[in-house]
Amino acid sequence: MQQDPPTSDNNDQHYIFGVFFISIAISIALAAIITEIASINKVSMYYYPIIWIGSFAITFLTLFHDKRGLMRSLQSRMKNSIRWPGKVKVLNGICWAGPFAAIAIYPALLPYLVLVGIGLGNISTYLFLKKYNGINHREQLIVGLVSLAAIPVTYGMHTSIIAVKEDIAVMLSRIFVALAYAVGGVYAILTNNGQ
Repeated sequence: MQQDPPTSDNNDQHYIFGVFFISIAISIALAAIITEIASINKVSMYYYPIIWIGSFAITFLTLFHDKRGLMRSLQSRMKNSIRWPGKVKVLNGICWAGPFAAIAIYPALLPYLVLVGIGLGNISTYLFLKKYNGINHREQLIVGLVSLAAIPVTYGMHTSIIAVKEDIAVMLSRIFVALAYAVGGVYAILTNNGQ
């Protein structure tokens, strides 16, 4: 079983992933809000990918100065998952991709399936990293738990007396995903977990 990296490397990884998660949170929130404004103004669907890609590009270029550190940290996590047994890799992939693939079959459930995918994907990755690599990145667990906890809230708001429109429910689920990554990112920066 692989052990955690030395303390200074571990702290660096938590800090880098904290900033990474916060960058994801800002990108998703920004794109969700701009997409909603574009939808209200009946902007062509062709602009939506530009909005999403642009939001991520601007946020990452603005906030993430240590791009080499990010790449090293991402490569480190990928190398750890490569060593997992085949069945575990498949299960982890299903947790991430399954709910998103299900959107094609059940488009009306999009707001919930997005939250399920982010929730199960992050939780399964956390559990497998802990079990097979001895790595304890609690920020990833937090992202997953917050995403899953947002499902009943999204459902409650979507089916409330106010009768939230479908596109608002989609925007809410994206905001909750952003919130989940923000909470995980702040936790990673403020704590020295996994030691």
